[in-house]
Amino acid sequence: MSTEQEPTTPRAELSQALPPEQPEQPEQPEVDDHAAALDELQDRWRRALADLDNLRKRHAKERDAVRNEERARTAAAWLPVVDNLDLALTHAGSDPSAVVEGVKAVRDQAVDVLRRLGYPRYEETGVPFEPAVHEVVATVDDPDAEPNAVVQVVRPGYGEGSRQLRPAAVMVSKRQE
Repeated sequence: MSTEQEPTTPRAELSQALPPEQPEQPEQPEVDDHAAALDELQDRWRRALADLDNLRKRHAKERDAVRNEERARTAAAWLPVVDNLDLALTHAGSDPSAVVEGVKAVRDQAVDVLRRLGYPRYEETGVPFEPAVHEVVATVDDPDAEPNAVVQVVRPGYGEGSRQLRPAAVMVSKRQE
């Protein structure tokens, strides 16, 4: 017998040194943990969506309630003005000068309502023109007025700053050359 061994390849040596391969099987407890965590996250996500939907609905109801309350408060502020206009119309046939005085009083009352609602009236003349609060409808040649000054208010403005209802329509003096 020969004492010589047959030559082996490196692959054969490696396969002899390692245990035979077995197909990997996933560990069942780890998969169950992941499935449970996924189920819990999906449940939390659904609850968060439901909470968000409920919050939107509640906010819409509250917004509508606040809007209705504000509309009612504003309408109630105008009721005395309407009452006084009705009173002026009932007395229209008796004394024309009294009607004019009554209409002026009602106008003053309406301006006061706007002021109390946060929209004061402004109709100043002699002030410098400001594009944010004035709308130029005409320019005039007035030697007594400063250039770009408001000479006449055609239509008063209401409000101030970001709460401006409308700018005042004004006539502005031209620059003197």
